[in-house]
Amino acid sequence: MLGVDACKAGWIGIAVGDGQVAAYTAARIDELVAAVSVDGPIGVVAIDMPIGLPDAGSRQADELARAAVGRRWPSVFKTPVREALQASDHASAVAINHRLAGAGVSAQAFALRTKLLQVDAWVRPTDLRVVEVHPEVSFAALAGVPLPDPKTTWAGATHRRRLLAGVGIEIPDDLGRAGSGAAVDDVLDAAAAAWSARRVARGQAHSMPDQPEVFSDGLPAAIWT
Repeated sequence: MLGVDACKAGWIGIAVGDGQVAAYTAARIDELVAAVSVDGPIGVVAIDMPIGLPDAGSRQADELARAAVGRRWPSVFKTPVREALQASDHASAVAINHRLAGAGVSAQAFALRTKLLQVDAWVRPTDLRVVEVHPEVSFAALAGVPLPDPKTTWAGATHRRRLLAGVGIEIPDDLGRAGSGAAVDDVLDAAAAAWSARRVARGQAHSMPDQPEVFSDGLPAAIWT
């Protein structure tokens, strides 16, 4: 199973299976998945990136995820409408999203548009099962409650690594090149995504909402844990 998160180098992937944990990085999502596939088949890919872009309004998945993570809700950005993500600049995206969804677009969300649209194009032709996840939702599910500390703090990072170890995902100290190309929180997020991917493969996961929304792109929009 493969968990994927965006990072400065492009993408970080944490693959889990048969008690082994391995890390991969690549500039593009298709390159990352291809690199992992060389080492064995991938059952499920769980990625921390919106899949299923709204035409207007907001996604139920984002609203439910915000409720699930308590005071960590700012970590769940509301997915802009497709037309806004295709805008050439942030100001245009804000204007478009205000018109179609009644809200602006954060600078962080707009900065992710290249990777978001990269996933949007990649997920359509792939034969793999791909689901959307949000690491903070996964960690809240792991802990049974929303986590109190941000993942960028020592307490938050330690707590998350301990939660993962408790379900058999022991992140090695040496991740090779991947350890140099991704931040600590990126690795933890990818590992949490891998945990959710494993749950999906085992039929233990559930989605937010229970029945994924489908917009004009035809992709099921839901966050899985």
